Amino acid sequence: MLQRLNIYFKERYPMIPRLFLGALIFSEIYFIILLNCGVRKFDIGIQEGICAFTVFSFLCWLRIADDLKDYDLDCRLFPERPLPSGRVKKKDVSIFVSILIAITIILNFIFMNNFFFCLLLYSYGTLMAVWFFQKYKIQKSLPMALVTHNPVQMVMNIYIISFAVIKYHIPAISLHNIMAAFTLYFPALIWEVSRKIRAPQDETEYVTYSKLFGYKKSVNFIAVVTILDISTNLILVWNLNKLAIVLLLVNLLWVMWKFHQFKQNPERFPVVYVVERYTYIQELLMIFTIIAFLIWGKI
Repeated sequence: MLQRLNIYFKERYPMIPRLFLGALIFSEIYFIILLNCGVRKFDIGIQEGICAFTVFSFLCWLRIADDLKDYDLDCRLFPERPLPSGRVKKKDVSIFVSILIAITIILNFIFMNNFFFCLLLYSYGTLMAVWFFQKYKIQKSLPMALVTHNPVQMVMNIYIISFAVIKYHIPAISLHNIMAAFTLYFPALIWEVSRKIRAPQDETEYVTYSKLFGYKKSVNFIAVVTILDISTNLILVWNLNKLAIVLLLVNLLWVMWKFHQFKQNPERFPVVYVVERYTYIQELLMIFTIIAFLIWGKI
């Protein structure tokens, strides 16, 4: 079983990079909230580690839940993946994720100040896993799946924000908290749509947004969401680092140009590659803003 799990995680959810990603997601939202609220002295302890681990654990559960939900479809379209190929058994990942969820819930119950928001997060995840009890409606509709499933990123953001708000006694409702709730939601939305946009000659029986709405309209949609995404980031860094504002705008101009190129010739490159590069740059700039402020103060 352990060997099979190693195969699964190597191909579908590499542990070390995803642990690092969980820590980055937590750190970005946590510190951007505190810095914008004027907190300059941080009491870092086991709670911060558990919060970051919860992000990693929850995203791992979503990965496994998606693979289990899409098993029949993957058997037809992606037979080389670990579960459809038979190299990994569904029972293996089910046992693993059950243990992982139990550990995460127990840690949150014992150590965290926002256990209610942990339950909210995992309740939403559970509803996703059972298609909100509307499998036959949602599974057949790509837009409905997006509307019901993608807000989970915002719920996870709120879990992190609630921890910071309770621990440091800062206002729960503020412009910066609202923007922070959206700050990783929009990139997740952009990526989810972009990975299902293809050039006309690359379409298969797999349902994509470009097949439903055309690749130009689909790219126009993610372009609008990208502008909203950058707007949230500009508000969050406005009082912290003016250089970051310039770099974020440069990143926006670059990705808009690449979107234009894709609409002119969709055969040049997959648009999801552009979105991934944009997201990496954007999130690195947000981390840079936090680190720069902690070291040098306002720039």
